[in-house]
Amino acid sequence: MYLHSRATGDEFGNIVKANRHRFSTGVVHSFTGTLEEMQAILDMDLYIGINGCSMKTEENVQVVKAIPVERMMIETDCPYCDIRNSHASAQHVRTKFPRKAKEKYDPASQEFAIVRDRNEPCTIV
Repeated sequence: MYLHSRATGDEFGNIVKANRHRFSTGVVHSFTGTLEEMQAILDMDLYIGINGCSMKTEENVQVVKAIPVERMMIETDCPYCDIRNSHASAQHVRTKFPRKAKEKYDPASQEFAIVRDRNEPCTIV
């Protein structure tokens, strides 16, 4: 099951916990929660999906570092949730791709580039 929680507080965990017996496993998609929320998800034997939105702040980065690798799913949420230069995680990105404004992007061009502000699977490097 693919689960999405955005600014739900304890409500998300309470609902999932009450219904956990109804599904075999799941991924909490685009996780942006606290260490405590991360631990509650792990305690329910679920996976945690991370993408650029998961690492906007330094606190987010520290939470992501604490997720056990075997419980982490790396996702793009294409075309959304890229890592932007304003995100705390941008300093950890080593691979850069040429980007073009949407109106200047030409998919038929021989020049490799991706649309600026659009996340693509190739950016998971």
